[in-house]
Formats: sequence, C-alpha cells, structure tokens
Amino acid sequence: MAAAAMRAGSGGVEELSERIEHEHRDLTILGGGPTGLFAAFYAGMRGVSARIVDSLPELGGQLTALYAEKYIFDVGGFPKILAKDLALQLIQQGLQFNPEVVLDEEILELERRDRSFVLVGRRGRYLTHTVVIAVGKGAFTPRPLEVPGYEELLDRGVYYAVRDAEALRGKRVLIVGGGDSAVDWALALKDRASRLTLVHRRDAFRAHERSVELLRAAQSAGELDVLIHHEVKEIQGNSQVERVTVYDNRRENSEQTLVVDVVLALLGFKPDLGPLERWGIELDGHRIRVSSTMETSIPGVFAAGDGVGYEGKLDLIATGFGEAAIAVNHAVHYVDPKARVNPGHSTHLKIFQGR
Repeated sequence: MAAAAMRAGSGGVEELSERIEHEHRDLTILGGGPTGLFAAFYAGMRGVSARIVDSLPELGGQLTALYAEKYIFDVGGFPKILAKDLALQLIQQGLQFNPEVVLDEEILELERRDRSFVLVGRRGRYLTHTVVIAVGKGAFTPRPLEVPGYEELLDRGVYYAVRDAEALRGKRVLIVGGGDSAVDWALALKDRASRLTLVHRRDAFRAHERSVELLRAAQSAGELDVLIHHEVKEIQGNSQVERVTVYDNRRENSEQTLVVDVVLALLGFKPDLGPLERWGIELDGHRIRVSSTMETSIPGVFAAGDGVGYEGKLDLIATGFGEAAIAVNHAVHYVDPKARVNPGHSTHLKIFQGR
C-alpha cells in the first residue's frame, strides 16, 4: 500500500513522493553505526525480526563515514583496531541473522498504530512493533572554523575529517583542535606528513590523558609542532590551500604565517537530532532521556548510544554495546510480555545450537 505525505520545510510545505509500505517487523533500529549494528545482532540472538534504517548510503556510521583510517583503542578485545576494520566486524556480526537493511533513508515521522508504530520515511513507510533509536548525536554537521578562507577552500585543502590518511603523505599539515580527534590524528599523521603542526586555542586538551602524554612526547622529540594558545586568523590560497595565518591569543602583534598544504579543522560536530525532536520524545538538551531499561518517554520506543542521556553517561562505543543489549531485551519483552527480559548467556540460547 502506498501513501502520499506532506512535510514542512524551510521554504514552506514540500510534497513527498509516493512511498511503499514495508512489512511489519518486531523491531526497527534507527541508525547503522556500532550501537545499531550490535542491536541488530542482539535482536537476532533473541529470535525477533529486525530492520535497520540509516540515512547514510553505507553501514558503519561515523566509523566508515568520518574516521575510517583512525585507530580505536577502547573497544574490548582489540588492543587497537582501525575504525573501518571494526565497522566491518560489526557489520558481519550484525547482519548474520539477516535483518532488513534500508540505507539512504531518513525517517521523518513516528506514528502510533495500536500497540505498534509506523515510521514515515522519505521513500517508505515502515511498520514495526518497537523502535530502538541508535542515531548517535544525529546528523554529522561539522563545527566550522569561522575564519576567512574556510568556506572558500573547503575540500580544496581544508577538511573536517580524514578519509584517506595515505593521501596526506609528504604534505605539510595543520591540525586545528584540542579534542580526541585532533590529538589522535596528530599522532597518526606525524610520520606521514612532511611537517605537522597542531594549533589549539588553550593549553588544556580535551583528549584522553594518555594521548596527550604521547603528543607531548612527540613534540619533545621534534616529530611535530604544537602551538597552544594559538588560533587561526585566515586561510589563504587560490585554487588550493597555500598558507595559514595564526596568532597567539595572549599577545598582540603575534601573527605568523605558515606554509601548508592541508588544514584539518577537527572541531567536532554540532548535535542535530533532526525530525526526531518533533516526535514528542522527552529530551534533555540534545539528548534523549531514557529510563534504566533504555525506554524513552514513549512506551515501546527505546534508545541507546551517544544520543541518550542519564546521570553518569559515558559516550563510548563500549557503553553503546551494553545499552543496545538492554534496549533490545526490554523491547523483546514489550513485544511479548511472557518473554524473559534476561535471556542468559549466548551459549545457552537455542538459536546458537549447531551454528
């Protein structure tokens, strides 16, 4: 059955095309990143039908879209693993029970239908008994470096993510930022770049303590330059980045110009939950408020991962795995109140016998 819909856009009301109504699933997972993939795996463990819907054209979330060449150090079982390799392992694990996968699709509306829901997307309507929201902090909207030259040279030497680390070999690279991404990439690229400089507007870094220790050691060894209390004033170049003017924010008349080939503005991303903010789900700022069962303010709708908020919350992939398991188990109980919330260890599940 097809249905037409309308939505409010920035320029008024925009008509959406006819959309196919997809068959019913026990559980629909919004988000195909690490948390969503683990939720799909756990749904398979519990023997319920599942669907993954993601707005990106491929699974993996930020691991594949933004940080494919970055090492991940804080996932259990891996001393270190490239983000793209972790994504591949998670995809293999998450898809082994054959959930339906819908990519390049944005869910605009959530409608209640008896004890089930209809998720209204741009291209389809998805029937589901329960929902697990695992969209992280929402759309990947990078925080811009608000200086002359940033917009003009974006994708022409100015980037907000590293998609191919090897392409930076032999380049003069300037990294702007003081968080995990900036520090981790400085350490990862110092042996590839012909010269690497990290610019940070303060002297305190938000990155993990161990990473900052390694950064200081690399600086002492002359492997890279670190300019603290410095900010970018202007990025210059014709068709490509050629120079960057920076200044010491503690002193006047302290400008200097650096010859560079690449500027990595690794300033993080703005949280944007998009249409989800209009669904009537209780939020705490830009996070989804959840109970100890990972249920939102709408019964039958659960959430897990970086997008949820509660006291003591940690934004880690490892945390998302645990939250996904909690959310799925309670979603299964919502579908069938006779089903146990805690299924026991995986080795005890009949679904794994003979696999």
